[in-house]
Amino acid sequence: MGRIMRRRPHRAKPLTQMSAWWDAPVVGARRPAARRALGWAQATDEGGTDMKIGFLGAGNMATAIVRGAVAQGVVAGADVHVFDTDQAKAGDLATSVGGAAAASAEDLVRAVDALVLAIKPQVFAAALPPLAPAIAERGTLVVSIAAGTPLAAIETLLGEHDVAVVRVMPNVNAMVGAGMAAVTGNATATRAQVQTVLDLFGAVGAAVELPEHQFSTYTAIAGSAPAYAYLFIDALARGALRAGMPKDQATRIAAQTVLGSAQMILESGDAPWVLIDKVCSPGGTTIAGLMALEDGGFVSTVVDGVQATIDRDIELARPQDDCAR
Repeated sequence: MGRIMRRRPHRAKPLTQMSAWWDAPVVGARRPAARRALGWAQATDEGGTDMKIGFLGAGNMATAIVRGAVAQGVVAGADVHVFDTDQAKAGDLATSVGGAAAASAEDLVRAVDALVLAIKPQVFAAALPPLAPAIAERGTLVVSIAAGTPLAAIETLLGEHDVAVVRVMPNVNAMVGAGMAAVTGNATATRAQVQTVLDLFGAVGAAVELPEHQFSTYTAIAGSAPAYAYLFIDALARGALRAGMPKDQATRIAAQTVLGSAQMILESGDAPWVLIDKVCSPGGTTIAGLMALEDGGFVSTVVDGVQATIDRDIELARPQDDCAR
């Protein structure tokens, strides 16, 4: 398994973001100054580094990454550049961290050392080829967060240029600083460049380096899985509703319980079944509920759901299938 990089532990408010992570190396535990954090950047005459990062697109995910990276000290706010066809949106995001909004995508590429593609994959074919010469000339690291767009497809759109590309699959929980991201680089990307991206996405949760052939599996257990977790929480709340508890109150209780349970797995180092046994007492309420779930095929249904997600992700990745996720 690849190393998991994650943001430094902190005290978090319940139901907003997780407060601790694995006992794996923590990004930011003793974080260097922001301008040194992205260590592959070239040195300046003053002996520091000058790493500028650009975001092509200023949507929800880009906003979460920018604000998390600046807050965690991974990048200085002044080194953030943003372009979006909605200029007001780009301006608002850049201003919020002390960065700059670019007048065009071409200007953005000329101003940065790393370019995060935070646009829809459907517009890659139109957006990337015109930028390819400038990207190649500057040696810009290209980072894609587009679903279902493999490294080879991005390389093709960038033409014959030898460009470092890193593919990332974040999940929606990055918006509350508790995301999970898978990271993989192409043959041109250096070890330091991949680490740069792990640091960046570790600022909004956790990031793990995976081979690209495992991205469909990752999609099932991290990309799509937040929806499954939401469904489980809602099912718990509906059970409480049937027993007479108000739905809103039950949802908050169930969500906090799932949050804490996840933290128990991450912090204790125990396997889930070990923790299950610790909660169950002989002849008690928990084992009665577990047996009812087992009788209903809970585990096998979840496993089948994971496989269905993997199968569909592979199907969508085929060139002849233009359906959106």
